[in-house]
Amino acid sequence: MPKKIVEATVIGQRVLNSSTKLIEVYAPELAELAVPGQFVNVQVFKGTAPLLRRPFGVAAVNQKEGTITMIYRIIGDATKLLAEYCSGDKLSIVGPLGRGFDMNAEHPLLIGGGLGLAPLLYLAAGFGKGKAEIVMGGRTADELFWTKLYEDLCPVMHLTTDDGSCGTKGTVMAVLPELLASGKYDVIYVCGPVPMMKAVAEAAKEYDVKCQVSLEKYMACGLGACLSCSCQGIGKRLKVCTDGPVFWAEEVGEW
Repeated sequence: MPKKIVEATVIGQRVLNSSTKLIEVYAPELAELAVPGQFVNVQVFKGTAPLLRRPFGVAAVNQKEGTITMIYRIIGDATKLLAEYCSGDKLSIVGPLGRGFDMNAEHPLLIGGGLGLAPLLYLAAGFGKGKAEIVMGGRTADELFWTKLYEDLCPVMHLTTDDGSCGTKGTVMAVLPELLASGKYDVIYVCGPVPMMKAVAEAAKEYDVKCQVSLEKYMACGLGACLSCSCQGIGKRLKVCTDGPVFWAEEVGEW
């Protein structure tokens, strides 16, 4: 897939909850190329640090306006700095990177937790309004601010929270077996914490439903050179940044 290094202009940021923000940037070269499931590598620094770029999944694209959107949690030096960027500021971005989702599905079911819901947002838009259903999990109701972002794209949402403050109490597995038993879905797309993805992949296999997973690994270069994001596949090592981040579940040998 072609990739570019661009100087993007920040259009604005929006607070989603106490630790999560949405940033939209003007980068028409990236907006033209990016497909659901891909990511970009963003340089965020003050002076000379942090040195390495940070990967962010593409959460939305507006080709007409030439913009891409990313959603991130403020958890380290780079994201703390990124949270301070204002309209008109510049960001050096490399992308789009990686392999995206296979969207050959008639009845897709999206399953996400945490920031794994960011790349699935672009996927839902790619399928078109109302085509995909989504299972959305979080620890508390505060973590399900995502419902407002998805409500137009996925009118049918199945919500779970660990504490029962919103939707069904428990993880996504509290509702998934019943959904799969209906025989309604032909492909599952999942992104989120590793234990959740592993459990979903096992359930998909049990019910004979195809499943794609979007893996999240530490990435130093994002270009396949440093091998920091490698994981064990079936019979070979996989580089998440270039072979993925999206894989068919049966390709993954190590979670």
